[in-house]
Amino acid sequence: MAAPLLKLEDVGKSYVGTNALSGVSLEVDAGKVLCLLGDNGAGKSTLIKILSGVHTPSEGTIEINGTPVRFASPRDAAARGIATVHQFGGTFPLMSVGRSFFVGAEPMKRWGPLRRFDKKLAGEIAVREMQSLGITRVTDGRRLVGSLSGGERQALAIARAVYFGATVLILDEPTAALGVKEATHVLRIIMQARSKGIAVIFVTHNVLHAMSVGDHFAVLIRGEKADDFRKGERTREQITDLMAGGEAMAALEAELADMQADADQAAR
Repeated sequence: MAAPLLKLEDVGKSYVGTNALSGVSLEVDAGKVLCLLGDNGAGKSTLIKILSGVHTPSEGTIEINGTPVRFASPRDAAARGIATVHQFGGTFPLMSVGRSFFVGAEPMKRWGPLRRFDKKLAGEIAVREMQSLGITRVTDGRRLVGSLSGGERQALAIARAVYFGATVLILDEPTAALGVKEATHVLRIIMQARSKGIAVIFVTHNVLHAMSVGDHFAVLIRGEKADDFRKGERTREQITDLMAGGEAMAALEAELADMQADADQAAR
């Protein structure tokens, strides 16, 4: 049986006097979406920073295609095909779509010893790659990123990661600040990335969004993995209750009991 594309075994992160993450084991395969769920403070951000090379784990191992790896920096993680797109996309509002797409890796025109940024080529590639993810409204690479919608900015950042060879795409709350229509666009893009054989880690606290695209799910609570399951193995209510540490259903049941008591009292 082939090794998973990305595997974490008993990964933890400790700071002075604090365990931010403890004993987390996860696997994600190529062409699959792992949804990493949890409320604020659950440890999602710490885990993302470890996977993207910002932090090194205090314990545990990370493997890519069965080979142990250790990232000293985000550059190391990127070199191994791990790309992270944060909530606001990492795009530049005052740049053109083409320049923002290629920032740090600009295609150049040459005239003898002179080199100059090839705006036309950059714009054409950026538009083409965004359209391959289903974003057809952006047709001009000279357009300013600041004029794009939130969903289009996310698409630009994701298209850039895919173009530069990401095999593991970490999306940090990509739908959190978006309306229903824009969030739907981003969810479609996630499915497009999956269809290209990319392993997607979709970090979210929105259970409905996770269930619409996820193949595999993991729930973090206070820095520990509380559950790990496949699509169809849990209901939305069970996942929500788990994320709330069992408090959501208890509160709902108490509220329903109070409502029933009031109704019974009124009927007497």
